[in-house]
Amino acid sequence: MKKGFVMAGLGLALSAGSVAAQGLSQSVCPAGTTTLGIPSSQRVAQDACQQAYDLYQVMAPQLGLALAGGNATIGQGSVLGGLGHFSVGVRGNVFNGMLPQVDKFTQNTNGARQSVLPAKSQVLGLPTADAAIGIFKGLPLALTNILGIDALVSASYVPSITASNVSITPDKNWQFGYGARVGLLSESIVVPGVSVTWIERDLPTTTILGTSNGNSLTVADAKVKTSAWRVVASKSFIIFGLAAGVGQDSYDQSAAISATVSQGGFTGTTSVPNTSQTLKRTNAFFDASLNLPLFKIVGEVGQASGGTVNTYNSFSEGRADRSQVYGSVGLRLSW
Repeated sequence: MKKGFVMAGLGLALSAGSVAAQGLSQSVCPAGTTTLGIPSSQRVAQDACQQAYDLYQVMAPQLGLALAGGNATIGQGSVLGGLGHFSVGVRGNVFNGMLPQVDKFTQNTNGARQSVLPAKSQVLGLPTADAAIGIFKGLPLALTNILGIDALVSASYVPSITASNVSITPDKNWQFGYGARVGLLSESIVVPGVSVTWIERDLPTTTILGTSNGNSLTVADAKVKTSAWRVVASKSFIIFGLAAGVGQDSYDQSAAISATVSQGGFTGTTSVPNTSQTLKRTNAFFDASLNLPLFKIVGEVGQASGGTVNTYNSFSEGRADRSQVYGSVGLRLSW
């Protein structure tokens, strides 16, 4: 998991340059000027700045998916049963993502140019932990209860990393999230559990600095915030259990991007201080669990799709908003 996040950080951190747009007809970075054949500082760095912006647009939704996953509490679709009941779990969300090959990018020092930037398939992911706390058992109704309530909390870890050409520095390594689950039906011997969940998960505010061939790029104060609602149904069959659900993810991400270029006798610096992205995606998933005496082993597979991410450059592996299949493996302890 850690390697996947590091590779995602590399994709965000390094600048790129090399012919098809994916929604943006003009560069979002300052164009600068050229006087007597000599480009201004902003014009020298515009191409690098735009490629950095596009890298951010490509990587941000992938980080959002790695954080959000599918089920709010993997393998579970029913409320816990009121006060005195708890559930804790850990999981890793992984998927075959798209990682731009920044070491193969070239840059133009006379303004932005549309390019097809090389990328490759790369397994990306993040580890997360979560807990559920029973609050209200619900109101009795025939063979079940309705309107039970659980409180949900989550924790995500982002390491501080320093390598030869990139550093990733979060303002703190741990970030906590929160949410709630409302039971439409509490699971019983004959009735499946059905619930609605809402949870917000964020990453720590992070600064990423990358250098390559005398050029540098900074993604400062990068924030990834996700919120997700789900409708989930589950049923336990003694030694195994099944759960399935559907819902929507909302990703809200922002950063301040700047680029410095020193190439071919030209030097330039430019920035986009208020880069942001908001994306909503439909998320559907299926869980299967093995119920051991003390804990559950759970596997999950799901798909996130929808929404539009626009870039000026395109990428050889496809669009940033392509449909994405993901998987999760986790352990859950309940009492």
